[in-house]
Amino acid sequence: MQKKLHVKVGDSVKVIAGTSKGSEGKVLSIDRKKNRVIVEGVNMMKKHVKPSASNPQGGIVETAAGIHMSNVMLVVNGTASRIGRKEEDGKRVRYSKKTGEVIK
Repeated sequence: MQKKLHVKVGDSVKVIAGTSKGSEGKVLSIDRKKNRVIVEGVNMMKKHVKPSASNPQGGIVETAAGIHMSNVMLVVNGTASRIGRKEEDGKRVRYSKKTGEVIK
């Protein structure tokens, strides 16, 4: 069984530790085995790419690298907040611990 995460793909998050501290972005993908997330525009790295059929020019491409899940916080209404879970109408939902409102 997979463990529950505090972020999902498409969530807006804020980086709270590391070299990209303070920057915000949207979660593009999640690696559950390594507990890492790829956030849009955060932790950018340069990668040397060989020419191929799809990319005949090759060269240096800038892509977003993974950042550990514990170093990001979910942003709800412009403020970073911890996340809790509670039962509501027979379903488990995420809610913001700072404001108490349910996150869709």
